[in-house]
Amino acid sequence: MRPATRFSAPRTDATDREFAMGAGWMPAPQPDRRIMEKFTVHTGVVAPLDRENVDTDAIIPKQFLKSIKRTGFGPNAFDEWRYLDHGEPGQDNSKRPLNPDFVLNQPRYQSASVLLARKNFGCGSSREHAPWALQQYGFRAIIAPSFADIFFNNCYKNGLLPIVLTEQQVDHLFNETVAFNGFEVTVDLDAQVVRTGDGREYPFEITAFRKYCLLNGFDDIGLTLRHADKIRQFEAERLVKQPWLNTKLVG
Repeated sequence: MRPATRFSAPRTDATDREFAMGAGWMPAPQPDRRIMEKFTVHTGVVAPLDRENVDTDAIIPKQFLKSIKRTGFGPNAFDEWRYLDHGEPGQDNSKRPLNPDFVLNQPRYQSASVLLARKNFGCGSSREHAPWALQQYGFRAIIAPSFADIFFNNCYKNGLLPIVLTEQQVDHLFNETVAFNGFEVTVDLDAQVVRTGDGREYPFEITAFRKYCLLNGFDDIGLTLRHADKIRQFEAERLVKQPWLNTKLVG
């Protein structure tokens, strides 16, 4: 595999992030807009969600999309399956009745950080809130035979690793997860492999660019900030040549 191009690490202070989004006319820095957590090697308990065609409305129902923030969606991930009542924004979820039959409410899976799913996971609308909710619940990786395209792409942009394995491999992992309490896998992104405790390995594919971004914790803004000095230089030179661009309109 061709080695990744080396880049200098971006500056990550709030001023730089505001600058990358369009300094001069943008509002104050957004406190919840941050560099992604790096993904290198992760070991975690696996939770088996044995349903096909899980859509984004099931992952995070539409009533929770009203928030203008990127945070706070974890408690409402799979809300309609997870709770026995109807959920609305602003509820105290600790007081809501849990559905004892839902997999994530079962004690053996409550610490899960790897989600095992069936084909066409993440279908439906293109809401980016779906990977936000899964990540904020505590998942770092999702393993399935196939994913909806937009959801698949959104996962990478938010530090969540979607892994495609064959249906036969996924079936085997489902059997292992159900048979062994606390079943864990290790996801090694650099080696591009999922390992089980008994030494079994499941290689997976990922593009070099997506791998680079996850290993280094770069979201789209983080990628832009690799060139922050050049952007500043361009802005300064442009204002010298076209000073009227910095004039504020009155009225």
